[in-house]
Amino acid sequence: MAVLAAYTAYWLRFHTALRDIGNFDEMTFRQYSGHMALGSLTLVLVMGWQGIYHQNVLLRSRWVSSKIAKGILIWTAGFLAITLALKLQPPISRVYVLLNGATALLLVLGWRSVFLSCLRAPGRIESLQQRALFVGWNTEARSLWKTLKRDQACAYDILGWVNTGGDEDSHPHDENLPCLGDLHEVERLVSTHAVDMVMVADLHGPREQMISLANLCEREMIQFKVIPSCFRIFVSGLTLETIAGTPVLGVTRLPLDDTLNVLAKRALDLTGAVVGLILSAPIIALFSAIVWLESRGPVFYRQRRWGVNGVPFDIIKIRSMRLDAEKATGAQWCVKDDPRRLRVGAFMRRWNIDELPQFWNVLKGEMSLVGPRPERPELIAGFKHQIPHYNARHHAKPGMTGWAQINGLRGDTDLGERIQCDLWYLENWSLWLDLQIMLLTFFKRDNAY
Repeated sequence: MAVLAAYTAYWLRFHTALRDIGNFDEMTFRQYSGHMALGSLTLVLVMGWQGIYHQNVLLRSRWVSSKIAKGILIWTAGFLAITLALKLQPPISRVYVLLNGATALLLVLGWRSVFLSCLRAPGRIESLQQRALFVGWNTEARSLWKTLKRDQACAYDILGWVNTGGDEDSHPHDENLPCLGDLHEVERLVSTHAVDMVMVADLHGPREQMISLANLCEREMIQFKVIPSCFRIFVSGLTLETIAGTPVLGVTRLPLDDTLNVLAKRALDLTGAVVGLILSAPIIALFSAIVWLESRGPVFYRQRRWGVNGVPFDIIKIRSMRLDAEKATGAQWCVKDDPRRLRVGAFMRRWNIDELPQFWNVLKGEMSLVGPRPERPELIAGFKHQIPHYNARHHAKPGMTGWAQINGLRGDTDLGERIQCDLWYLENWSLWLDLQIMLLTFFKRDNAY
């Protein structure tokens, strides 16, 4: 696929209408073969650096796809910079490198889809799945099990769990996941069930039991994993570091704590905000006029919301309710068939038209295109005490749309579920995820009030 992408980019650059772009003369295939070979080799090396060729990730399609996209982006920028800095002959075409990156992304992802469908065929997938055994049982183990069970082509085959003598009975069990025995039977189970991985979920007892279990896994060449139950949020940010020679486990950095990621997201926001304002200007003007004709008064509505790190800002909307809608009741959630709405308000909310002026908030840097939806201070003053981890969602800029919204959680919906979606987004952020959410936003309007 890397070689085919290089050849396709060469053909597009020098044998289509694109040959008229720039000052490059037409190059023969032989003249460019060195660039193509170097590009293909380095692309494969970058993919290997991203870790997509390990057997234990072959079935993790989403993770692999994100790594492929990230690797090709890094390769495109790096290959162009290196070839220009070294002044290779013949001179490299910038358009060719960009085309090579784009075609490589399409071809590699396309090939991976075909390859994955072959791997998931009966008889093959079983040989690639890692056979895992839970030691102990708790809420985190059950949540992981339910998530893995939903994926018919999961990378893991969960065999069952063993009782550690703790409080497993206080957590509901799944009848399809059997209890295979007690802790002292782990060694026998490892042998009889060909276990590849032991995941400790809830181990009660002396420290020596954990050490003994770890030694067993080392001796039998089995992966030893621990679900860190004492951490409830941002588990993906857990890292092991050494302080004064002592290993310490803790939450360190999230994806959006990285400066390059912040800059990339801001660049996407600026581009999207400018394009969004230009494209939506006629729509904003039209519906502003309709609102003014139905309810004379200001057509734009400013409302105080909480932003990143709890700093308040004024969000801008096209007014969808009558003037002074909350004068008698005070601040309250918008509900289905809200009587305070204007006639045009229901239509605007269903199609998210009232949100279009928020492109201005994005341009100013108060919001992002994608992120947790901002809430009103007076409605959420007590939520940080009532809902676990509520304020953790304010580690990122609020967004015009978000992971919770495309999962149907907006308006008068379960706030706890929305918080879980927001935290998942912060842990798993990527530009690719932002683009997916923006695309899916156009197809998720059913719960808009």
